[in-house]
Amino acid sequence: MYRVVNKQALAKRLFMYFLPLLLVGVLVGAPFLLLFLGSFALLIWHYHQLYRLSDWLLNQRSFNPPEGEGAWEQVFEGIYHLQHRNRKKRNELADLIRRFRDGAEAVPDAVVVLQKDLSIIWCNQLALKVLGLQWPTDHGQRLDNLIRDPKFAKYMHKACFDEPLELDGGHSYDQTLEFRVMPYASSQLMMVVRDVTRLKQLEQMRKDFVANVSHELRTPLTVVTGYLEMLDSDSLPPPAMWQKAQTTMLEQCKRMDSLVNQLLSLSRIEGARRQDNDKPVNVPQLLTYIQTEAQSLNQDKGHELIFNVDASLDIKGAEDELRSAFSNLVFNAIHYTKPGGKIVVDWQLKNNQAAFSVTDNGDGIAAEHINRLTERFYRVDKARSRTTGGSGLGLAITKHVLTRHDSRLDISSKLGQGSTFAFAFGSEKVVRIAGNTKKPQSHKNVI
Repeated sequence: MYRVVNKQALAKRLFMYFLPLLLVGVLVGAPFLLLFLGSFALLIWHYHQLYRLSDWLLNQRSFNPPEGEGAWEQVFEGIYHLQHRNRKKRNELADLIRRFRDGAEAVPDAVVVLQKDLSIIWCNQLALKVLGLQWPTDHGQRLDNLIRDPKFAKYMHKACFDEPLELDGGHSYDQTLEFRVMPYASSQLMMVVRDVTRLKQLEQMRKDFVANVSHELRTPLTVVTGYLEMLDSDSLPPPAMWQKAQTTMLEQCKRMDSLVNQLLSLSRIEGARRQDNDKPVNVPQLLTYIQTEAQSLNQDKGHELIFNVDASLDIKGAEDELRSAFSNLVFNAIHYTKPGGKIVVDWQLKNNQAAFSVTDNGDGIAAEHINRLTERFYRVDKARSRTTGGSGLGLAITKHVLTRHDSRLDISSKLGQGSTFAFAFGSEKVVRIAGNTKKPQSHKNVI
């Protein structure tokens, strides 16, 4: 326990030091000489202790101060306790800073701490990636010199941070960044930068979706409304005209009904699915049904349809969803391949995976369209798609079905040579029919 030196204790020590000297001096007849010598010795001793303290403070060869004697013992002990408290506080402060930095690194946004003059004090690792900063090279650099965008410079110099700033481009191409700035400490700013590219894309997709649905429904409704306005209880149109009007209205109503059903189907399959409820699906039989439907669709096209199907290869999944995925690819090939083309459908076991593909020799698809084909209502050729009666939802449905079955759609195409749409299911979903030694079936039909 540290003991505080008080005045009474110091006075008592001095009295006990000088009293013997005074008594001896009186006995030898030289009291003042002994008192002077004692004072001189005490002064030298104090200077020696002071030198030890000064030497320790300057050189710091050890964390602990030297051991003192007399009154200096309490001084050295007090310095030791003071230094121990300071080290404890310093460790606590370092731990607090470390926890702050760990928390800042855990934030899913880029964080930059700035001085009022926009010089960088600190940033987390994500800021290095998002903003392209270099640490510690950019420490002390002005951020507006590193982000050379007039909108950013104007925003920072205006110093009105009520609304966030959005910048297109950022450190990477096709990226949108959102900057939020808030006062931090007494004379600092904290900037939080978030990548909102995905949010912007989703917002644009939502706008496109609403616009496309409105357009798709407006056309058949306009047709039906127009014919209904022509009807009058007193003067019905001639039978020939009425038959044409009725046929057109029925077609448009069926188109609207198909569109709504596909939207409902897409909405349903976008939700989560419990794969533990999967059951074996007889894919060869399923493809036989699809082949029959394809032959009916192919009557006016005259395509050469070839189905190479492994009759012993089944998989586990949801039959209704898988039927949509298979049929959408086959029917799309029929619709969008010029008359007299060739379409090959394969269902085989490859590398322990159940692989399905549809290959045609049509016009092909330009590379810039391939990544967007699975978006809702996206069409490469809008005029031709409406002619074929497509809704633009088939590949979107196929994509979600495959995602729910741990697969994905691969599209490869060359202009003027044709396209291939393919996907595969992992070995854990493959079901081989026991005892079936039939060779893969190959059906060729030319309608």
